[in-house]
Amino acid sequence: MKRLSVVLMLLIVTGGLIFANAQAEKSYPAKEVTIVVPYSPGGASDTVTRIIAKNVEPALGVPVIVTNKTGASGSIAMDYVRKSKADGYTICYMPVESTMVSALGYTDLQPADFDFVAGAMTISAAVTVRADAPWDTIEQFIAYAKDNPGKISVGNSGTGSIWHIAAASIEEAEGVKFNHVPFEGAAPAIAALLGGHIDAVTVSDSEVQPNVENGDFKILAVMGDKRSSVVPDVPTLKERGIDVTAFGWGGFAVPAGTPDDVKAILEDAFKTAIESDDFAKLCAERGMSQNYMTGAEIQSFAQSQYELYSVLIPKLGIQ
Repeated sequence: MKRLSVVLMLLIVTGGLIFANAQAEKSYPAKEVTIVVPYSPGGASDTVTRIIAKNVEPALGVPVIVTNKTGASGSIAMDYVRKSKADGYTICYMPVESTMVSALGYTDLQPADFDFVAGAMTISAAVTVRADAPWDTIEQFIAYAKDNPGKISVGNSGTGSIWHIAAASIEEAEGVKFNHVPFEGAAPAIAALLGGHIDAVTVSDSEVQPNVENGDFKILAVMGDKRSSVVPDVPTLKERGIDVTAFGWGGFAVPAGTPDDVKAILEDAFKTAIESDDFAKLCAERGMSQNYMTGAEIQSFAQSQYELYSVLIPKLGIQ
């Protein structure tokens, strides 16, 4: 009888533990969630993430913390998230550069190392100079660059970043040579231009818009397929006969192998945040295109971008 009682007790205790563990697994998220941004505060990646995090937080019901980890064109942060526990508590903002860093030799990272949960937006580059610069048109800028190889210093958000690719693409198309100056994000590049330490930047129009509005900068051309909503009077490169486009995009991903039920919760939360009025307003104000994509859609898109840049980056000679 005692033996039977002990067995029953063990069954009850074991069953209780199994039930408790099952409940714990179902309780995601049970603590704060962190989103890692690969660039410094103040740039487009950081701004997008903070607005979306603000709207993801009530959807998840826990605090959502945004932290910045810079370096190696974003690969330091992305490697950090890739190696984090696949439990849904560490998320990475994934810029277009996530599909480039392998070709650049920074890391062997690729889209398959992550499970994407959402795509958020796209944004085009803009050729921007100080208001007192001697060039008022993109044609004048290119003509000077042709006559003075390597003299124009162009800031970007890191070697191999999409904004670096933007300037390098102009070089290839127009047969000019720039002096590329990398920074840890667009914000410090913009600060350097403001201080007169460089001659131009090819970051997004949204990132330079405040300086354009206060009269410090002027945009010579945007690099999208169509004109920007924030600077509609500025022509595209294509309008000026330069067949070059360059655009960034952003999404969110967790380490590969994250449980499907956790990813489903995150996908719902990010969909809500990306389609929110707050984010729509930010996109309208900053010249970004609000572009929600499901986890599967952005996963496929990122893979195609990875394959594109694996060919383009060596062709451009970027290291």
